[in-house]
Amino acid sequence: MTTTDNERAEQLETAGLGGQNRLALGRLLGSGTIGYAEEGPDGVLRATIRIPEDEICYEPGILILPHGGDIELTLINDDKNTHCAVLPSNGDPKFIWLVNHSKGTAKINLDGPGTYYYGSASGNDEGRGLTGSIVIGGRGTRPRQARPSPAAATVGRIPR
Repeated sequence: MTTTDNERAEQLETAGLGGQNRLALGRLLGSGTIGYAEEGPDGVLRATIRIPEDEICYEPGILILPHGGDIELTLINDDKNTHCAVLPSNGDPKFIWLVNHSKGTAKINLDGPGTYYYGSASGNDEGRGLTGSIVIGGRGTRPRQARPSPAAATVGRIPR
């Protein structure tokens, strides 16, 4: 059985998994929304990620990028508690500290396609669901590989 995004959100809410301190102590991993980064005229991808009050999650929980490169993330902590974000980046991860009701900007670089995870390393935030992912589509910079011709596939075969 498959569900639409709206049905999924309704089912999570009904089951008590749509937020923290209901059925579970924290937010269920992967239950956040999906957002998309926008590319500026300078080629930098930009997006805003929020931590809503009393939700212990990043919104969007999944950020989709059309390709890798330089990324500028604006992180906003609307919560009454202090959180952080340890973000993946080529070279070294980036750390941004977000006191309650604060805003910060992180500049990272992710050059290859794939799924990159991040979270808040303060307290037990990650264990309570404060994790997110950045998904980069595309094939990367690897050149296309030549495909063998159908005739080449028969060379060396033993006839029956």
